[in-house]
Amino acid sequence: MESAIKVSSLSVNANKFTLLDNINFELPKGAYMAIVGPNGSGKTTLLKTLLGLNKNYSGEIEFFAQTINKNKSKIAYVPQIKTLDRTFPAIALELVLSGLKKSWSFIVGKEDRLKAYNIMEKLSISHVANRQLNELSGGELQRVYLARCLITNPSILMLDEPATGIDLVCEKSVNNIISEYNRDFNTTIIMVTHDWSAAYHHTNYTLLLNKKQVFFGESHKAFTDINLQNTFSHIGHDHGISFGLKDIVNA
Repeated sequence: MESAIKVSSLSVNANKFTLLDNINFELPKGAYMAIVGPNGSGKTTLLKTLLGLNKNYSGEIEFFAQTINKNKSKIAYVPQIKTLDRTFPAIALELVLSGLKKSWSFIVGKEDRLKAYNIMEKLSISHVANRQLNELSGGELQRVYLARCLITNPSILMLDEPATGIDLVCEKSVNNIISEYNRDFNTTIIMVTHDWSAAYHHTNYTLLLNKKQVFFGESHKAFTDINLQNTFSHIGHDHGISFGLKDIVNA
């Protein structure tokens, strides 16, 4: 099976602090992986390093058997909703089209406009196409930014907490949309999330992370009490915590 992403002995340090220590995993093409861990565990650091935004690391990163510097694959990124700019004076359709054009353009062809409408319709946001960004709800804005990425037909899609800060109905919708896209287009997806249930039900691989790699493998094997205690509890101080994941696994 073709490898989409391979990470070997990846470590990240900053000002003598260890942010990531010896991370190793390999994802086949079309895999959908969740990165799960507590605040400060290095989830976003890992994502930014994979995106090439962080150069201060040791180890190897490969995309489709090419080093990160030589990789020419289309990689799309949706940041956390709290970082999304809704103040820019543009309508939703223009933002989606900016992903296709890689810039803001006032001259848009009929074919490109139709392509943008179609992807927005798939994400159930075609009704907001002509609304200003500052008029959108959190869930609508998140899906507009997702549409901006998906319109490029990326080989790899990375998302940082895509359902955080939106209501439960929209959260389920976003998770279902991403899962459907993964199935339909065989796009390799990495999603940072705090939601163990969403990771279990929607992804096929999970990386449990707390600066060090606690677990990597199939999602249905990841969420045991011992794995989550090692991920979320202080080392040597788990206080007998039971995470009660039997309900999640059997749901």
